[in-house]
Amino acid sequence: MADNIYSVIKASGCFIPPGIIKNSDFLSNVFYDAEGKILGVPNEEIISKFKKITNISERRHLENQYVTSDMAYFAASDAIKSSDIDPETIDYVIMAHNFGDVKADNVRSDMVPSLAARVKHRLGIKNPFAVAYDVIFGCPGWLQGVIQANYYIKSGDAKRVLVIGAEALSRISDPHDRDSMIYSDGAGAVIWEAKESNEPVGILSHATRSDTHTHAHLLWMNKSYNPGHQGEEIFLKMNGRRLYEYALNNVPQVVKQCIEKANLTLEEIDKVLIHQANEKMDEAILERLFKLYDNAVIPSGIMPMVIDKLGNSSVATIPILLDLILKGKMESQKLEPGYNVVFASVGAGMNINSVTYRFA
Repeated sequence: MADNIYSVIKASGCFIPPGIIKNSDFLSNVFYDAEGKILGVPNEEIISKFKKITNISERRHLENQYVTSDMAYFAASDAIKSSDIDPETIDYVIMAHNFGDVKADNVRSDMVPSLAARVKHRLGIKNPFAVAYDVIFGCPGWLQGVIQANYYIKSGDAKRVLVIGAEALSRISDPHDRDSMIYSDGAGAVIWEAKESNEPVGILSHATRSDTHTHAHLLWMNKSYNPGHQGEEIFLKMNGRRLYEYALNNVPQVVKQCIEKANLTLEEIDKVLIHQANEKMDEAILERLFKLYDNAVIPSGIMPMVIDKLGNSSVATIPILLDLILKGKMESQKLEPGYNVVFASVGAGMNINSVTYRFA
C-alpha cells in the first residue's frame, strides 16, 4: 500500500426518477398486518403516524419502461460527464444493488449478466481490463463498494474506480404492507481516483461489521401480507422495531471507531452523511454518537437530510445526497476543501459500515 496515495472524489452523478408518489396516494391501499388481518385503523391515521416517525412525505418511483440498471447507467453517465474524463481510463465499475433488474410487469430478480456488466456495456467502455462486478450487501452496499475501491487505488491496482448504487425498491414492496411507504427508487454514482499527497486527504479510514449470527433475518423476502393476493411474488419485509434497536445500539460505535481510526475527534467532523432510512432513527443515531463523546451539543446542519422528499432508496441514498450537495442543489449545505466527513450506513445482513473522508 502506498502511504502517499489517497482515494479522492473526481466527480459524482445521480438519477432521481421524476415520478412523485405522495403520502396521500396510499389512502386507497388496504393494509394488512403480518398475520394477514386488515389493520383496524383508518389509513389517514396510519399515514399520519408514518409521517411523524419517518418524516417521509414523498418518494420517487421508477417509470415502467426502466429497470435498476437503466438508473445506474443514467447516474454513471452524469458522473462521467461531470468529470470530463475518458471512460476508458476507468479501471473498475462496481455496482451496488440487492434485487437486480426487476421489471414492472414481471416481479422477478434478473442478475445475469451482472448489472455492472450491463452498465459498462451501455457506457461503451471497450477496455477489457476495466473489471465490472456487483456488490450485494444490503443498504450499506455502495459504501462497501467505496471501501473496495479504496483498496484497489491504495494498492496501485487502479487509478480510477466508478462506484454506483441503484435500487428500485418500489418493484419489490408489498402494497398491502404499510412499510411499503418507506421505499423509493434512485441511483447515485461517484468516480474515485488516485491522488498523491504528503498530507492525508480523501478516504482516511473505514470500519465495517456484519452481525449475521444473531441479526441475519431482520429484513427478508416473503409473500404478501394480503392472504388473498393472487401471484407467487415475494416482497421485502422487515422487523422495524428490532432493526431500529439494532441500529441505535451498533451504528454509533462503528462510526466512532471509524473516526478514531482516522485520528480525528468528533469536533473535527464537519458533516455526517448517513443512509436515509428513517429520519427519526437517523437523528437518534446521531444523538447516540454525540453521547459517546460526552458531547450533547449537535451542530446545526451537520446531518443533511433528503428523506422527506426522496424516501429510502437503499444503496442510492448516500451517493444521491453527496451529488446534490456537491452540485449546490441543497440549500445551506456545502462541502469545501478541508472538510472532514463521515459516511455511515446500516442494512440487511445486518451490515454496518462507515468511511471518513477529507475533501482536498
